[in-house]
Amino acid sequence: MIQVNEYFDGNVKSLALENEDGKVTVGVMDAGEYEFGTTTVEYMTVISGSMTVLLPGETTWKSYEPFQTFVVPANQRFRLNLAKPAAYRCIYK
Repeated sequence: MIQVNEYFDGNVKSLALENEDGKVTVGVMDAGEYEFGTTTVEYMTVISGSMTVLLPGETTWKSYEPFQTFVVPANQRFRLNLAKPAAYRCIYK
């Protein structure tokens, strides 16, 4: 079954499913700054647009472009800054 998720007053939306990759979401984010928390390891790949990310334990923001992936450890918080809307895929392990 596909699940619909919405966060930050509708500025972040995703569709979730489970398949051979495990739990997967595909979503979109409007321009803005967001902070998320993890419960599992997350592999986030930019599909369209770009994201500037501050990963846990880091002090420098890093930009990710389409087809680039960043990994966030379980039970951590990370921040995203988007100058323009972007799309992503996230695999939870």
